[in-house]
Order: sequence, then C-alpha cells, then structure tokens
Amino acid sequence: MLTPKQIVEQLDRYIIGQDEAKRSVAIALRNRYRRSRLPIEMREEITPKNIIMMGPTGVGKTEISRRLAKLVEAPFVKVEATKFTEVGYVGRDVDSMVRDLVEASIRLCKQSEYERVRLMAEAAAEQKLVDILCEDGTSSKKHSKAANIFGLQMLLNAPKDEQAEPEISEEVKQARKQKRQAVLESLRNGELEDKIVTIEVTESGTGNDAMLAMGIDLNLNEMFGGMLPKKKKQRKVPVVEARRILVAEESDKLIDMDEVIDRAIERAEQDGIVFIDEIDKIAASGNVGGADVSREGVQRDILPIVEGCTVNTKYGPVKTDYMLFIAAGAFHVSKVSDLIPELQGRFPIRVKLNALNVADYERILTQPENAVTKQYEALLETDNVHLSFTDDAKHAIAEAAFNANETSENIGARRLHTIIENLLDDISFNATGEHPMIDVVIDKSYVDTHLNTSKSAMDLNKYIV
Repeated sequence: MLTPKQIVEQLDRYIIGQDEAKRSVAIALRNRYRRSRLPIEMREEITPKNIIMMGPTGVGKTEISRRLAKLVEAPFVKVEATKFTEVGYVGRDVDSMVRDLVEASIRLCKQSEYERVRLMAEAAAEQKLVDILCEDGTSSKKHSKAANIFGLQMLLNAPKDEQAEPEISEEVKQARKQKRQAVLESLRNGELEDKIVTIEVTESGTGNDAMLAMGIDLNLNEMFGGMLPKKKKQRKVPVVEARRILVAEESDKLIDMDEVIDRAIERAEQDGIVFIDEIDKIAASGNVGGADVSREGVQRDILPIVEGCTVNTKYGPVKTDYMLFIAAGAFHVSKVSDLIPELQGRFPIRVKLNALNVADYERILTQPENAVTKQYEALLETDNVHLSFTDDAKHAIAEAAFNANETSENIGARRLHTIIENLLDDISFNATGEHPMIDVVIDKSYVDTHLNTSKSAMDLNKYIV
C-alpha cells in the first residue's frame, strides 16, 4: 500500500497544484489501509472521514477523486446531486448511486478474473476456431443432429445400429490431424484473420428501456434461476472478431460468478468511493420554500446513505457504512453552512481548491503525462505530422485561456481543450497521412495569428463553449 507521500507523487503526475486536496485524499486513503490492519472489534468502530471539496469548475476536483480510485483499483462512481431533484421525471432514486457502485465493483472483479483465466480461455477459443475452420461449421450441426436422432430412437425403442456412424479409418484420422495442425499454424501466424467464419453466439438479454429509466433493472433469466433456455444465433464474422467473442464466452465459463459477486460486494462496501458533484446546487439559499424545499429533501435522502445504511440491490444487501464519500461544488452562491447540519457533520474534512492562474495553465500544458499538447502530438503523429509547441506558444495559450475564463464563464482547465482545438483546426483538417512526415512547429506568432490575442478580450468569445 502506498504511503500518503507516494499517493501525492502519483497524483502530481496528472494533476497540477491543489496540494491541500491531494494531501486530504491521500490521508483518507491511507487511513483505510490502517483500519484494515486493526482487530475486527476496533475496525468496526472506525468509519471513513468524508471530504467536501470547494472550488470552481475545471480545477481538478473530479480528476483527483477518479485518479485516486484508479490508483488503488477501488470501485468508483460519480453522481450529480442535481439529478436527484428530478426524480419522477428523468432522474433516479438516491439509492441508485450505491447500485451503480456495486456494478462498477463487479466490472472490476470480473476483469481481474478474466485476466486470471485469460490463457485458458484463449486456448479453448483457439481450439473452437480450429474446429470451425476445419469443418466449416458443420461438425457441431452433425453432432446435434446425431444426438437428436439418438434421443428419438431411445423414445421409440427403435434399433440404433442401423444409424450408427461407420468407424473412421486410421488414414482419415491422420489426415484430419494433419489438417488441424496446418490450420492451427496458419491461425497462430495471423494468416486467417480476415477469413469469414460462422459462429454460434448467445444473445445477451437487455432490460426494458422504460424500466431502466425508472431505476428498475430486471433480468428474467436471473429471476427464474437460469432455468430459461438461452437464445443463440448464428453470426458471420472475421476470425479476428470471432476470436474475441469466443474468448469472452470461454472466460465466462471459467469464472465463478457467485464468487465474483461476493468479492465485488465486499470491495464496494470496504473500498468504494462515491463522488457527489454539484452538492452546492442542493444547498438551501436561505429562504425555505419553493425549490429550496426540494433541495433540502434531496439532502435528507442522501443523508442516510452517507451516514451508513443497507441498500437492497439485485445482488443482495449492501452496507454503506465504510464507503468513502467525496462531495464537491463551486459554492459561489451558497456556502457549506447552507447544507443541513446533519449532512455537514458527515463531511468533517473540508478543502478549498484554488482557481487557476496563467502559470498553472502553462504547467498543465507541459507537465502532466496526459497533457493536452502531448495528446495532440500523438494524434497527429498517426497522420505523418510531427507537431511541437514552443515554450512561448504554451505561455500565449495559457494567457488566452486565463483571459477567456476571466472575461466569461470560468470553466477552468477545460478552456485549454477549446482553444487548442480551434488553434489546430486547419492542421487537423488537412492532415491525411498520405504525405511524408511533416514537421510543424507551433510558436507564439502562430498562436497570436490564429487566436487574435492582440484584439480586445471580447474576441475570445469565439473560443468559448
């Protein structure tokens, strides 16, 4: 388990600044590990210290939480607090955040199980592909037909000797073996990837859209204990696609879903992270009445989930006592003190994230491993364009982003994507990949020309989303 300093170092790779918030989430994560090492009697008494992040949009609140969960492979779900004010129209009930977290946990556990059985699943899928390629899909049909005839004979007490297949000679067996070996070698060498084959796949049952919109997720086959026969259909696909489908089917056969679900529920309960965004939008503004009543109602609905309760899901009851809740909001109009006192008490740790300045924008363009400039350089490299940004160009872009956010709605670091997309519009449109490698250098004069930063601040409106 990483120490708090190591957690902060990992977050620094992707997020610029906001040291106070990073320290708080790092301590909260480390406390989980410390709690896991305590005796069970003491462990049950210690609950996570939930966090409220206060700061304008686009400064890294969501990214810190998401990266934190990814760092330790913890189940993570993000919800918008405002959607719960719309229950009865297009929203869903508050318990849905826990159900979504369990689903995320199951996906994580299934993925780890798939990795564990991957080699066995690939070997089984390879043998199935060889069967299909050698017999052209007729082998399984023959076996099925023979089984049906044999079953009918048993019912009618008819003699089956007449229908028995003739014994295969050694020469035919050897010829089939050699053919299979040749097909297997071609398959492993990638010579048959584009060949079209016919495979039989199981149709996945999907829920009714209207029921899903109301938060009802029912699977009839699960309700009847898997007694209903699974529907199968024939598909003609290339070998490369057939291999992916068959590997997925074989993986499902090799893993124990009951064990996966049990482990997923435990991970959701002990390691789950729920990020509640826009919590300031459900804070009462002072005059209790009208929309404020609805907002306070949402707070009271969220309260038992954060306090710790048991939520019924289709996989069984799930406890929320030890989940970590991170709430976030800009709090421009309302304050944390506008939340109901009971909810405030459930978020004892409060951190303020600072608005970004020109230096921060410049660091965001340069330092993170997933910096937007590096993303565009990699994208255009695929079309034979070697793109590079000079330091003065990055500074000019940072200034343009800062000025745009100051003179209009402040959307934080997201402004950089808008500006760079407009800046590289001509290059992205004309890059075709049919030409030799071209070196393109983005300097300050190019930025000034394309963004017209020398004009009044109002000219930046064309780059505002």
